[in-house]
Amino acid sequence: MAGQTNAAPVIIKRKKVVGGDGHHGGAWKVAYADFVTAMMAFFMLMWLLNATTEKQRKGIADYFSPTIPLSRVSGGGDGSFGGDNVFSEDQIAQNGTGASSVKPAVERQAMGQTGTDSSETPEDAAKFAEAAHKIEEALMGIGGESMVSEQAARHIVTRVTDEGLIVELFDTDDELLFQKGTDRPTRLLTELAGVVSKVFGVVENGVAVDGYMRSMPEVLRYDPTWDLSLSRATRIRLLLESEGLAAKRILRVTGHGNRNPSVSNPMAIRNNRIEIKLLRSGKVQ
Repeated sequence: MAGQTNAAPVIIKRKKVVGGDGHHGGAWKVAYADFVTAMMAFFMLMWLLNATTEKQRKGIADYFSPTIPLSRVSGGGDGSFGGDNVFSEDQIAQNGTGASSVKPAVERQAMGQTGTDSSETPEDAAKFAEAAHKIEEALMGIGGESMVSEQAARHIVTRVTDEGLIVELFDTDDELLFQKGTDRPTRLLTELAGVVSKVFGVVENGVAVDGYMRSMPEVLRYDPTWDLSLSRATRIRLLLESEGLAAKRILRVTGHGNRNPSVSNPMAIRNNRIEIKLLRSGKVQ
């Protein structure tokens, strides 16, 4: 029949192809990169919190604050904890330069950008630094001859803090400052107290005495470290006064028991110590 053909019909099938299907797309890579960046920033923050002191953390916080201070308080709010939490006092820098209207306690007052009491003038700070350096030279023999014997010098450590100059007297494994388990001083401690009283005579700042004890190796129903640390601090006060330090200059005598050990092992003999502090002028209370 005319017009007929045996050719099969042509069928065209069009398949819709969508690119980037499943894991072949690139959006997840952007999200993953953001996640890794955030984690890196988080770990850097954790490292900074662990590797810096309270004063350094306060300095970092002030760096990101406005150049012109708009408020005496660096941060926080006005809620139950004033922007802090129950762990803030031990873990983070205190807010502001005092916050005296909210938290008037002295131990909660930050020292500001200088790290010293705001009532201390630059002239007073310079005089104190000079006097503290002279006292350290006399006790430790820095750049010259020490006022204490070589044997006694092994029991002395000095450092300057926001509160003042701390002269720390401590026990060693082979020689004690007090007779074991008592507040009776040894001849070595009597010598040290006499030297400290003499070198503190170059200034008229107030003095504080703090006693610390090591932890007992066994659990006791009655913890003797509280009373013993206080009685030893009181004994040091009496020794300083007997060696010529004016009684009115001693403003505080405190026993801390086995709290705040100086070394990681709480039972170490090194934790038996006395801290005699020459207070800054602004710290006289």
